[in-house]
Amino acid sequence: MHQLQPRHKTAEWFVAITGLALVVGGVAATQPWLDRHFLPSFLMSRQTYVRIETVVRLAIALSGFALITGARRAARWVTTRTLAVLAAIVLALAASELVLRTVHLRPTEWRAINEEPRREPDPRLGWTFVPARTAYSTNGGRTVEYAFDRHGYRVRSADQPIDFDRPSILFAGESVMFGDGLTYDESVPAQVGALLSTQSVNMAVYGYSTDQTYMKVDAELPHFHRPLAVVALYMTALFGRNLDDDRPHLGPGLMWLPAVPHGRLITLGRLILPFRRDRTVEKGVVVTREVLRAIVDLARSHAATPLIVVPQIGPEDELERSLGRRVLDEASIPYVIVAIDPDWHLPRDRHPDARAARAIASAIADRLRKRTNVSGLANPDPSGARRSTPR
Repeated sequence: MHQLQPRHKTAEWFVAITGLALVVGGVAATQPWLDRHFLPSFLMSRQTYVRIETVVRLAIALSGFALITGARRAARWVTTRTLAVLAAIVLALAASELVLRTVHLRPTEWRAINEEPRREPDPRLGWTFVPARTAYSTNGGRTVEYAFDRHGYRVRSADQPIDFDRPSILFAGESVMFGDGLTYDESVPAQVGALLSTQSVNMAVYGYSTDQTYMKVDAELPHFHRPLAVVALYMTALFGRNLDDDRPHLGPGLMWLPAVPHGRLITLGRLILPFRRDRTVEKGVVVTREVLRAIVDLARSHAATPLIVVPQIGPEDELERSLGRRVLDEASIPYVIVAIDPDWHLPRDRHPDARAARAIASAIADRLRKRTNVSGLANPDPSGARRSTPR
């Protein structure tokens, strides 16, 4: 009994210090600190994100307080079961890693292998849509058709492929630009094409980051003989994707880098808890600016008018405005902000609905009418960034 007493006292101090650390951590993790390390999310509104963070902070602090007040009782339990608990934790982590190694984990933005429309691996881009097929997906109670030509572009139907010889407006981005949950005619590219009576080319791909968007444009633009404009999408809520390195990505200086392999538990942990270090965020800002600038320069080098469209779903807070200014304004690029009613989204899905897509398409068409000769070759606008918010 006398031999166990010092061990019990040590355990009691350990539990109390752990509890104190949790309390301090819950208090120290202020909203400004959280905003620096947990970036805006497209999956949920800013208000919901902050609410979840607040609940987690309170839970951590209360857990710490409970450990402090119950340190003696917890120490007694820890003293008698320490080795068994530690062994169980180590074995559980090892077993989890081994089990997850049998599963082929894909990059963060490509988890569901059977999601329609189907994707396939690409050594340089990470993934692309499977070409020359028609897919169907049910969203909001209706079934939507997604048709692709042999180049992987979304088209109205498989028998209406893209013609490389026609004057064309190229659209690049991810699921918002692609038109997830929308029919072909409801999608942003199709609506712009109808407004300007010009062939629209929808080369957007689910889950793409800004650097993947640039690499896609770089690979596809040379195929078009008469490109009028290149329209790419940027959203602050999707900025976090630009920081992922579990897929082929671009580093400073637009250097192509292969996917970085991570342990399965680390990958899963990052998915659940997307913590970002200050250094990672700063690097992401710099690279994103480079990439957007490169999209603009690439379009102009092919006599096409560049335009970055920035959908703004609901009012932005200071964090989102600050991040947007750093990326967009400091890059000196031509862009247009489109204010979207936060209620204009798909049922149980935050992707824009047909009304939002129409607002985005109208803003793009208005801007391109001023900068592009839609009946012939493009007249690239040599000016820098011009911020506007269509209403």
